[in-house]
Amino acid sequence: MTAVEPLAGVPACALGESPFWHPREAALYWVDIPGRALHRWTGRDGAHRQWPLPTEPGCVAPRLGGGLLLALRDGLWHFDPGTGLTRRVAKAPYDTATQRFNDGKADALGRLWVGTYSEDGRTGEAALYRFDAGRIERVAGGIGASNGLAWSPDGRTMYWADTRAHVVYAFDFGVSGGTLSRQREFARFAPRDAAAPAAYGGRPDGAAVDADGGYWVAMYEGARLLRFAPDGTLSCEVPLPVRSPTMPCFGDDDLKTLYVTTARKGLGADELAREPWAGAVLRLRVDVPGLPVNFAHA
Repeated sequence: MTAVEPLAGVPACALGESPFWHPREAALYWVDIPGRALHRWTGRDGAHRQWPLPTEPGCVAPRLGGGLLLALRDGLWHFDPGTGLTRRVAKAPYDTATQRFNDGKADALGRLWVGTYSEDGRTGEAALYRFDAGRIERVAGGIGASNGLAWSPDGRTMYWADTRAHVVYAFDFGVSGGTLSRQREFARFAPRDAAAPAAYGGRPDGAAVDADGGYWVAMYEGARLLRFAPDGTLSCEVPLPVRSPTMPCFGDDDLKTLYVTTARKGLGADELAREPWAGAVLRLRVDVPGLPVNFAHA
C-alpha cells in the first residue's frame, strides 16, 4: 500500500461523492452534491473537466448505451458529457422539499439502486429504491441517510449503510430478480460521545468491494478508511489526512488504485488550514484489485 496523495489540478469539492472509474474512457467521474457539479478526471493526461447541474446530484453511473445516469434531487436523468444535454427519465418518488437522492450504484444486471437522504434530520424517512425498466420501486426504508451500497464479488450479498444510525447492513441478494432478504447487521460503530469527542471514529459513508470480497468503507468525520472481510472481521484501517472521507472506488487499468472523495463542507478556517486536502480526491495504491463498475442499462 502506497502513501495517500491528492489528484493534482482538481478543485476541492464541498462534498465530493459517488466516484467511479470509467474503463472505456480511462477516466474518474464524481459529483459535488452542494456544489451542484459533475467532475471528470482523465488518467492519461490528468485533464479535469466539470459540468454545472441544475440541482444537487446524489450519484452518477455509466450507461450501457453511452453517457451517464444522474440522480438529481428531482429525479433520474440521462446526461451526455459530450453535449451537456440532459433528459429526465424518472421523477423523484419523494417530497423534494425534505429529501434528495444520495448514494447509488447499478447492480450486475444494470438496475440502478439509489437511496435518499432526509434533510430535516428525521430518522426513518429515507429509503432505498430500485430503478428498472423505466420504473422506480421502493424496496427498503426506515433509515435516515442511505449510503454504503456495494455487492460481493458473486453478487449474492448486498451491503447498505444508514450513516445516521452508524450501521452497515448486509442482505442476501437475488441476482436475477433483484430481491433482498435476510437483513442483518454487518458492522456497527459507536456514536459520538460528548464526554470524549476525540475518541469518535466516524460514521459509515460510501463503500466499495475488492476482488477478495473486502468491504471498504469511508468513515465520515473519522479520518479513515476501513476494510472488512466478508465475515465482518475488521482486516485493515487506513488513516487519512482529512477528517471527512466520503466514498472510495477502485480505478486505473489494474483496478488497484483506490480513489477517495472527501468533503470540506462545514469546516472553519482553522480546520481548513490543518486539512489542506479536505474536499480533494485522494488516491493510494493497494494490493488487491477492486471490482469493475457496473453499467446501468436505463
